[in-house]
Amino acid sequence: MDEIVFLGTGGARFVVLKQIRASGGIWLNLGGRNFLVDPGPGSLVKCRSKREKLDPLTLDGILLSHRHLDHSADINVMIEAMSSGGFKKRGVVFAPRDAIEEDPVILKYLRSYPDKIIILKEGGEYELEGVTVSTPVRHVHGSVETYGLNFFTSKCAVSYLSDTRFFSALTEHYRGDVLILNVVRLEPSDLDHLSAEDARKIIATVRPKLAVLTHFGMTMIKAKPWEVASRIEEETGVETIAARDGMTLKLDEWV
Repeated sequence: MDEIVFLGTGGARFVVLKQIRASGGIWLNLGGRNFLVDPGPGSLVKCRSKREKLDPLTLDGILLSHRHLDHSADINVMIEAMSSGGFKKRGVVFAPRDAIEEDPVILKYLRSYPDKIIILKEGGEYELEGVTVSTPVRHVHGSVETYGLNFFTSKCAVSYLSDTRFFSALTEHYRGDVLILNVVRLEPSDLDHLSAEDARKIIATVRPKLAVLTHFGMTMIKAKPWEVASRIEEETGVETIAARDGMTLKLDEWV
C-alpha cells in the first residue's frame, strides 16, 4: 500500500534545535519502493521507534533537497543503514551538487556504499524501478542549491515542495495528487521560505486532491498549524491538513 510517514514536521533552527517538533524527514512507500526524503536530526531514531517501526535496510533511495542541517544531519547514518553498514552495496542517493562537492554533507568514506549517487539538477528526471522522480526547477533558497521533488508511479503522483521563496513558476511544476508544502512562516518575510499565504496561493492554483502542510517554524507552531490548514481549506475549497510527527498518510483514497 502506498503511504507517506512524516518522521518529523519541524523546520527552521529553533524548532529543530529545541525539538519542539521532530526533524526526521519524510518516508515514502511508493510502488513497492521505499524512499527517505531530507533525513534531518533524529531520522534514524524516528525510523526505529516503537511507533514507526521502519527498517532503513529496506530503503531503495535517499533524497536530499538541499544541504541545510535540518534536512541533512542524518544523511550519513541513513546511507550506512541502507547499505547494512557498507557490507551490502545497495540503494541510490540523490543530492544537489553542492551537497557533495562545494560544501559536502555526505562523507567520502561511505560514498561507495550505495549502488550510485545521482547529482540532482534543474529539469532532471530519474527512474528507479517503476518510480520516476523529477526535480523540475531550482528553488530560491539563499545560495544553497535546492530542489523540490515529484514522484510518479503508475497509480499516483506526489509532489514535495521544499524550502524556497515564493515565485510564480512553483505552481507550474508541482501538480501531484498529493502536494506536500514546507511552510516555515506564518506571514511573508524576507527569508527564503514559504509562508501560509504563499501556501494558500499555491494550493488555490494547483488544486491537488490533498494538500499537506509541514516543516513548521515557530510562528506556525504558535498559530496552531491545524487551524492554519483549516482556514486554507475554507478559502480554497481544497482539502488541506497539517502534518503531525509520526503521521501516516495512506494514499489510496487520494488517487
